[in-house]
Amino acid sequence: MGLMNQYTAAIQRDGDHWIGWIEEIPGVNGQSATREDLLEDLRSALIEALEMNRQAAKDAAGRDFEEVPISA
Repeated sequence: MGLMNQYTAAIQRDGDHWIGWIEEIPGVNGQSATREDLLEDLRSALIEALEMNRQAAKDAAGRDFEEVPISA
């Protein structure tokens, strides 16, 4: 994997479970029985979403493209 970034998880207790979202990446969310499990689930979902987005971008670019690191 390339650059390592930091993301923000918004989490809260919801009855007997914990729910949460990654603020910067729409659609990355989860629900777990414990706070620790939720954070691990969110981390896994984030990695999967980033890998899928990365591959989709490469597929859309075709064969002749350049990858350039940028930061915000």
